[in-house]
Amino acid sequence: MPLPAPPKPGSLRAEQIILFRIGEQILALSSSSVQEVRGADSLTGGATEIAAPGVEKVRQFVRRGPHTLFLVSGAAHFGLSAREGILAFVLRNTRTALLVDSIEKMTAMTRLQALPLSFCHEERQWYRGLTALDQTVVPVVRPEGFLSDDELMMLDAALPAPEVLGEGTEVAEATEAEEDSDLGTELNE
Repeated sequence: MPLPAPPKPGSLRAEQIILFRIGEQILALSSSSVQEVRGADSLTGGATEIAAPGVEKVRQFVRRGPHTLFLVSGAAHFGLSAREGILAFVLRNTRTALLVDSIEKMTAMTRLQALPLSFCHEERQWYRGLTALDQTVVPVVRPEGFLSDDELMMLDAALPAPEVLGEGTEVAEATEAEEDSDLGTELNE
């Protein structure tokens, strides 16, 4: 009678990630932190220009009911020379839609290494850590690292009033009704 295989000590927990590209750089993001992926054109078509000094990586925003999403240029955020992204990741539990060039693939990450000490400035806020995939070291981004609290305050201060955008009372009433009907959905996201 064969013996059962011994249990694996400390089996590795896998996390689903999305590998994406900004310019020539490949980065990773937890798939659970992405609420939706859209073509940038479909999101920026209804976007409004914004200029907040000190936050040049954000040039547009979109109002979705009571929420405001800021479109963050991934290239500008990471200091990469790349064109504007053609895809937008709407990030869960943030006010960010990240513009990226392409999705490489979805895969599983079993190990996340701490950032080396050479990452010593704002990049410590940008990244959760590093992972190795197919003999390549890939930075894993932190979804809440694209806009700091200070940047959000500057962007909020630069937002035009809804009346300036041409929204009347009918839109405001529709937004209030939407808020009432969406009260329970925020907790489930």
